[in-house]
Amino acid sequence: MSPRRALSQVREALGQQAAVALIGPRQVGKTTLAHEIAKSSGDALYLDLEAREDREKLNDPALFLRAYEDRLIILDEIHRAPELFSVLRGLIDQGRRRGLRHGRFLILGSASIDLLRQSGESLAGRIAYVEMGPLDALEAKGTNARLSTLWVRGGFPDSYLARSDAESLAIREDFIRTYLERDVPQFGPRIPAETLERLWTMLAHNQGALLNSSRLASGLSISAPTITRYIDLLVDLLLVRRLSPLHGNLGKRLVKSPKVYVRDSGVLHALLRILDHNELSGHPVVGTSWEGFVIENLLSVAPPRTQAGFYRSGAGAEIDLVLELPKHGRWAIEIKHSLAPRLEKGFHIACDDIAPKRRFVVYSGEDRYPISPLVEAIGVREMAELIATHST
Repeated sequence: MSPRRALSQVREALGQQAAVALIGPRQVGKTTLAHEIAKSSGDALYLDLEAREDREKLNDPALFLRAYEDRLIILDEIHRAPELFSVLRGLIDQGRRRGLRHGRFLILGSASIDLLRQSGESLAGRIAYVEMGPLDALEAKGTNARLSTLWVRGGFPDSYLARSDAESLAIREDFIRTYLERDVPQFGPRIPAETLERLWTMLAHNQGALLNSSRLASGLSISAPTITRYIDLLVDLLLVRRLSPLHGNLGKRLVKSPKVYVRDSGVLHALLRILDHNELSGHPVVGTSWEGFVIENLLSVAPPRTQAGFYRSGAGAEIDLVLELPKHGRWAIEIKHSLAPRLEKGFHIACDDIAPKRRFVVYSGEDRYPISPLVEAIGVREMAELIATHST
């Protein structure tokens, strides 16, 4: 595998800010990356706040941490000790007055929800955020067969690198169980694990569909506001993506509901009990699974401040993914699970509506070629590389 993209991002951020928060789902590789940074820094202090002995060192956190102010301090699983955020603010401000302005704290958390809420006020102007997701197509470089493996197994390293599809599926099933039984209760109000699993599975069956909270609520015998709250939690845990519709004064009736995707394709397939590529190929979700896989790969490499959405008019004109790239304008991206992609009339009508600067069809092959004077067919890895090169 190539080095994780977040590694250089964290190092750059540590050179600019006093504190850096590395956020992402559990088992995505944050701790491994933190140890690599600690090794390269030479004298970093690592504290695992899930370990009682490390938490006990912080009975008087200001006193303990001040003793190591000349070293990088790594705080893993920060949600275990949210009271530390106010302490860090004081230590950062005191250090600034002594010339210690950057590279002091690396904070790791299994989701964005607590970090954003707890640090939003106390560490405003003192912290930078880096999101680390599962492996993407550029980090798992190899043959097209390996790209297929990445799609089926998803990008969590242990799942992707498992010795067999059966072992990979077992790892992902354990991952799902851990979130339901252990992590979700830490991050939100008490939610019945069985209910949340059923909702998560319903979202998997409806991968890439417009969100219909009332229909989901009816299937689970709970209220639509409760469905919204549960999905909010899955979004905050970086497990589900809500892709917003593109709005604008286009003089057309546009869809207003977001699309919902299970973010990691491997977790999607585990929720649906799909073992391997053979089972996936014959499953009704294959097309929308590929769509979600492509979207996550492209957004993982998109430059900061990129706006992502989809376009769908009431008349059926549609574009799967619309990217607003800083300095590079609007790109229209259609996604097809096919080796010979063909575009519907609705895509061309939608492009006439929003006037993108560039138009692509991301398909299952590797060759890049023109479909029409304005549209190129391109593979997912090359499309990701193209977006990554437009990061400046």
